[in-house]
Amino acid sequence: MSPRERDEPVRLTKIYTRGGDRGETSLGDGSRVSKLDPRVRAYGAVDELNSQLGLALALTEVDVELRKALVRIQNELFDLGADLSVPFVEGDERLRVTQAQVYELQRLCDQHNEELPELKSFVLPGGDELAARLHVARAVCRRAELAILAAAEQLPIDPLAPVYLNRLSDLLFILAREANAGEEPVWRPGGADG
Repeated sequence: MSPRERDEPVRLTKIYTRGGDRGETSLGDGSRVSKLDPRVRAYGAVDELNSQLGLALALTEVDVELRKALVRIQNELFDLGADLSVPFVEGDERLRVTQAQVYELQRLCDQHNEELPELKSFVLPGGDELAARLHVARAVCRRAELAILAAAEQLPIDPLAPVYLNRLSDLLFILAREANAGEEPVWRPGGADG
């Protein structure tokens, strides 16, 4: 087998290893833990979120700018998974979520929220298909954030990890509103008909 190129992040030659058959898995540093380890649950939830973004990207009507942003976010979610898969040590040189990534999410929130009408009610998840898929991704993002916060109660976790997901869930909400172009379904207390 030829050596891995420097910019090649990983090379997988065999997908199954049988190593997890007894309920254990390896973290990014090679240590073995239970598949019920809070870190594994957290990066599993991040993986599910990434898959939901992939489902949104499968729609052909996703414009070029949004597609570019979501693909970048998918890559950052892999960075986040790598961050969570290695025990956190302040100041280490491992791949970690960065403050710059959080700031970029904030910039995107501001940019995409600027033209949206003021909210006068809570928004129901739904609308057109892209909006609905982004709302599902937003809900999964919140769950992933909670999984990270739960892990952080037991283990050292990068403090920027939940911040990144908190900001991302805001962005996904804004993007879902934008996808509905002002025709979003809103909450009517008591289930009143529209």
